[in-house]
Amino acid sequence: MSGKLPTGLRMYRLLSAAVGPFTPIILAWRLKRGKEHRQRLPERRGESRIGRPEGPLIWLHGASVGELASVLPLIDRIRARGFGILVTTGTVTSGGLAEQRLQRGVIHQFIPLDILRFVRRFLDHWRPDLALFVESELWPNLMIEASERGIPMVLVNARLSENSYRRWRRAPRSIADLLQRLDLCLAGTSSDATRLSDLGAPNVVTTGNLKLDAPAPPAEPTALAELQNAIAHRPVVAAASTHAGEEEAVIEAHTRLRRNFPGLLTVIAPRHPERGRGIAEIATAAGLPSTLRSLGELPQHETEIYVADTVGELGLVYRLAPVVFVGGSLIRHGGQNPVEAAKLGAAILHGPHVWNFAEIYSALDNVHGAERIESVDRLVAHLAAWLSDPDARARVVAAAHNVVENLGGALDRTLASLDPYLMQLQLQQRAHHA
Repeated sequence: MSGKLPTGLRMYRLLSAAVGPFTPIILAWRLKRGKEHRQRLPERRGESRIGRPEGPLIWLHGASVGELASVLPLIDRIRARGFGILVTTGTVTSGGLAEQRLQRGVIHQFIPLDILRFVRRFLDHWRPDLALFVESELWPNLMIEASERGIPMVLVNARLSENSYRRWRRAPRSIADLLQRLDLCLAGTSSDATRLSDLGAPNVVTTGNLKLDAPAPPAEPTALAELQNAIAHRPVVAAASTHAGEEEAVIEAHTRLRRNFPGLLTVIAPRHPERGRGIAEIATAAGLPSTLRSLGELPQHETEIYVADTVGELGLVYRLAPVVFVGGSLIRHGGQNPVEAAKLGAAILHGPHVWNFAEIYSALDNVHGAERIESVDRLVAHLAAWLSDPDARARVVAAAHNVVENLGGALDRTLASLDPYLMQLQLQQRAHHA
């Protein structure tokens, strides 16, 4: 795509260039807050100690843990066709998940900061043949530079919330310029497809939400057995992927429930594990003994709040707790993914703010495969009802399982849409070796 950039994008490029000299300060500040990996800071400047593999290279970028988890099956299927794969993410926790879950031979790097010289250094080194961006990862310098180098770009599992849509409409020429650089946009829902098309995406196909096809998160057998032994026959509830402002509600609900459910254990798995100590302090202030999993501790007999402040262990949490509150939904965050909990047989509660997964939650709620709560009173009431009535809980779990099964198929549709690009790369490789 050629021509003069819209004013908004020209301003962005000027501002990002002005920020360049301050990146050591920015990275040091982020490192101090636990948001960077010390040994891998050069990657944020587009540098790498890993060489580019020979042959076609597919580059896939997802922002954080949720995006990476959703495309793991897609990565596996592309890798099975013999392609080299580079995966980039932007958070420390996603780096931990990549280390745990990516196949041997798949390269993981942290995405460079969106500063032109870093972006150019990154692209000069890796020279990707196809770029797949997950959900809504639209970094202007990265996309403009990739486009100018003729790298095909596809947005997979594309998502654009109503709030983001309204924000982008304030800069219509800038977002249209970026979207029109995409060769293909594979939308998660029909609503996402409509919003993306309206903003200027030229080739939009609704393929469905890849999160519905992602396998249930694993659990290390020894770790699961240790936790099950430590918990024994205690009643357990969990709050998963919680955000600041939600743990207080969960801890208050525990305080009220413990009178009727002796030995109750509440497991809290924060969306950002570095918040674990702060959650333990909230529990202590409420007079509830707590234990941090990040310290290698198991819940003791006296533990009432077990803080699972580790990466990649939601599979453990969902296998332990028959009832789970899925966070990011009592506060205005937009909700977290309920599919993993549904696949592992947990009865799901959520707050009202779930626009990030609106169609999934709507489908679950419509058949009582999940229940919406808007206050601590309702949280307490549903937790008590489902802890007391295994049959009612089983009906909720079965309904949720049916929804997830019926809404699947996005992985096959996504691969079918990508197949022309993959076949073209294979043909080019054969011609090169002929």
